[in-house]
Amino acid sequence: MFDALSSKISGAFASLRNKGKLSSSDIEKTISEIREALLEADVALVVADGFAKRVDEKAQDLLPTLQSGVNQAQAIFDLVNQELTEILGGGARRVRFAKNPPTVIMLAGLQGAGKTTLAAKLAKFYKDQGDTPILVASDLQRPNAVTQLQVVGQSVGVPVFAPEPGNGVGDPVAVARAGIEFAKSKLHNMVIVDTAGRLGVDEELMAEASAIRDAINPNEILFVVDAMIGQDAVRTAEAFRDGVGFDGVVLTKLDGDARGGA
Repeated sequence: MFDALSSKISGAFASLRNKGKLSSSDIEKTISEIREALLEADVALVVADGFAKRVDEKAQDLLPTLQSGVNQAQAIFDLVNQELTEILGGGARRVRFAKNPPTVIMLAGLQGAGKTTLAAKLAKFYKDQGDTPILVASDLQRPNAVTQLQVVGQSVGVPVFAPEPGNGVGDPVAVARAGIEFAKSKLHNMVIVDTAGRLGVDEELMAEASAIRDAINPNEILFVVDAMIGQDAVRTAEAFRDGVGFDGVVLTKLDGDARGGA
């Protein structure tokens, strides 16, 4: 997914490395090419413009302190790499575990983003680490969502708490709350709560997700987003940030033909 973007960014730097001494216009031209590459990769306009502005300001300040063209080009390359890393969130952080189990992880996002599949993958990952996760079926809206979670849970050998059949039947907040209590009674040290999504951001979705959040007080809320939605990812993330809040973002379907901008 990132091959085309990486190739274009590398191409933008190729001309810099061949110059004896860099000028301000050389840097501006390179940054403009990188900005264009980001936009072609479906990076949101506000993100690409902010990136270009920060890099240009820092590069222009840095340029007079550098001696040779090679050193200048490498310094600008390092600066771009640092800024791209910052855009992606900087350093890695592990999931926060509760001091008193169970650790509760809530998954939120639009319908079709891949929350249910991610729930099973997370459960298997932590099960393999020696934890005792349980999945909670709080998506009672999407047809067969409960059944799907039961199937993927069985496939990874992780139990599923699903007291309601779903398909529009049951109270997702009550299920989430009861799932936490059940996990405590059975000594599970981790609970992964699968919640409902919608085809688009709406008040009903946010109200339900917020109610579940308030009921279970999760240690982590993970916003799950389909990498193929491109620039819409920013708008959707902002809506969830403001309406529900989240601690981390999970990009799904990275093996697809998306251009990486999300």
